[in-house]
Parts: sequence; structure tokens; C-alpha cells
Amino acid sequence: MAVSPELVEILRCPKCKSKVELQGEDALKCVNPECSLVYPVRDDIPVMLVEEAAAGK
Repeated sequence: MAVSPELVEILRCPKCKSKVELQGEDALKCVNPECSLVYPVRDDIPVMLVEEAAAGK
């Protein structure tokens, strides 16, 4: 079971409050080009903590 599209639609980046999009099945990426943090998805649960995010490209 992956992260549902309905959940992805309501989630926002905790740092800049922009939308996020699913990146593969194990990450959510902030769509703001100035932020672009990538949040991990562990056991189908998004970990929306800035401390756990990686820098995006």
C-alpha cells in the first residue's frame, strides 16, 4: 500500500508550506524550487519533519 493521492494532496512542506509531490514510492518532494526538500516515506507513512528531510535537486 502506497501513500494515497488524497493524502499527498493535503500534505504541505513544513518548512515553506508549499505542496509536495510523490517521488517514487519512498519519498515526497517539495515543489517549491527554492526549498525542494525531500521527505522520506517509511512503512507507507510520510515523515514530514524538516530534520529528516534531504536536500532535493
